[in-house]
Amino acid sequence: MGRRPMTNSAPQRRPLGKHLPHEGDDGLYTQSWYPICMAEDLPPGTVVGAEFLGGRVVAFRDGEGRAAVVSAYCLHLGADLTVGSVTGGRLRCAFHGWTYDAEGLCRRTGSGDPVPEGARLFRFPTTEAFGVVWAFNGTEPFFEIPRLPCPETEIRAARGRFGHLAMEPWMVSAHTLDLQHLTLPHGFDLAVPPDDTVRRTAHSHGYDLIGSMPNGNAYDVRIDIHGPNLFLQTGLLDGRWYFWMTSPSLPAPGRTDSFFVYGVRKGDDESEEAAQEALQRVFAAQMEFYSDDSDIFDTIHFQPGLLTDRDGNLAVFLDYLRTYPRANPAREFLT
Repeated sequence: MGRRPMTNSAPQRRPLGKHLPHEGDDGLYTQSWYPICMAEDLPPGTVVGAEFLGGRVVAFRDGEGRAAVVSAYCLHLGADLTVGSVTGGRLRCAFHGWTYDAEGLCRRTGSGDPVPEGARLFRFPTTEAFGVVWAFNGTEPFFEIPRLPCPETEIRAARGRFGHLAMEPWMVSAHTLDLQHLTLPHGFDLAVPPDDTVRRTAHSHGYDLIGSMPNGNAYDVRIDIHGPNLFLQTGLLDGRWYFWMTSPSLPAPGRTDSFFVYGVRKGDDESEEAAQEALQRVFAAQMEFYSDDSDIFDTIHFQPGLLTDRDGNLAVFLDYLRTYPRANPAREFLT
């Protein structure tokens, strides 16, 4: 009789890398600036509600036109302030008339009773940049959103949203810091190895992309991830300066909704029509990137496993994420 092949009775285990904390683990989320709404969707006197950190927030403008993002549920009985109104830069609850200022302080009750002690919504650090209203998950931001190197009056820009993805914001960023994907699947012909240009700070990772796509588009750009989620690309596409900013939002664990803004600098003697044509070329070039990746993003179950030497930059970024600050000081206010 022939000998039976030797078998290993131990169950086969999938090899995995070190644990990466997911958004919402232990009720905590990475601390960064996240997009809440487009600035143009928040004219004075309006309220915009949004999912954020597994709960809900509202954005409105104070009497000076400055955006504020606060927790969405009234401290009286929990009515959603999204259905409230804004008068004189103050937010009024539709249920019983409690009225809040841009710092989240309740200034009056609808009944005329004295305002109870401690009646204050959670107020997120808020800013506007790239035509987007942003909120920082925390009480004090520890980095600023980058700005463009020229006046906004010289920029011709467009904005949009990609819709929901079943991913977390840092997963999209990890894809950007995976330098192998520039040649696989994008097929870049790299004039300078990106690994030779890598730069890192306490709250950013980036590199330079110099080369051309198979379709002939030539790039000489700086790419940076700020925090765990904010992608900014600036430089030259076929010799023309442009920028592209993408930032996933953080509505809830395991979900994101990416905002994007892109633009070109209009030349002094350039017609508006020519500037708009350049803007469309930027959009078309970027969409080619996204079309290469769309099926992957739609189906991936992101989990770092067996990395190789070529994954060195990605491995550093994953370690950065493992120790990145996480908090949720607003948790009691958001649900």
